[in-house]
Amino acid sequence: MSESIIDVVDIAKSELRFLRQVLGDAGENAWERLLEWFIDDWFRLDVFGLENVPAEGPAVLVANHSGAWGLDAFVMQKALLRSLRRPLQVLAAPFVFHLPVLGPYAARKGAVPIDLRAGMERLAGRELIAVFPEGVSGLEKPFRERYRLQPFNPGFAVAALHTGAPIVPVAVIGAEESSPRIGELPALAKFLGVPSFPLTSFFPLPAKWLIAIGEPIAPPERPRGAGARSAAARRLAEEVQGVVQEMVVRERGRRDALVR
Repeated sequence: MSESIIDVVDIAKSELRFLRQVLGDAGENAWERLLEWFIDDWFRLDVFGLENVPAEGPAVLVANHSGAWGLDAFVMQKALLRSLRRPLQVLAAPFVFHLPVLGPYAARKGAVPIDLRAGMERLAGRELIAVFPEGVSGLEKPFRERYRLQPFNPGFAVAALHTGAPIVPVAVIGAEESSPRIGELPALAKFLGVPSFPLTSFFPLPAKWLIAIGEPIAPPERPRGAGARSAAARRLAEEVQGVVQEMVVRERGRRDALVR
């Protein structure tokens, strides 16, 4: 291959990389504007209890996960970043970072792959993190089971016990109605390499959203033995799940009253 052809190929590769960067930036900017519109105009989001988030020091925000698309994570992160005067790191499933547009956007806004050690390191660094302990299971439940929390993964409780960081319960209301799950498309999920692909409305419905933040829960003193620590983490995770479930039930009533 002559040097001139090699030069043309190198230039083409460079232009392609530049085009991908431009399109990626444009997509992220468009998503940013759409998300703001969702929050302010489409979902008419109200946030209660911001005073319960510590102004400094480590804390773990623990929220329910719902709605077929998992939009609640993006809405919660965006809303709290706008209201709090400190960064918020959101722990997300690894596949999220491989999604076009949404993956780079999430990483740029402070999302990090779910990892117990990474979570403990951030709490040890006195950072604020948010987790959705139901994981994908919270998104996969059918609409008839909306707002019924799935079992919490106790990883967040392990991190809280290890660092002494308080746990702040959060209830997110509205995602279930805006993206009701009425089925799934497993073949498409396999093709796209994601855990599941829901059968739901392509565009979120204009349901009223609420985010309620409860009072912090202090973790108990960390037991010495490994078995005792594991049992303490499970009990703490169950306690927090019970608190979040009670908040979800209560805030659904508040949201319905506001809608009327």
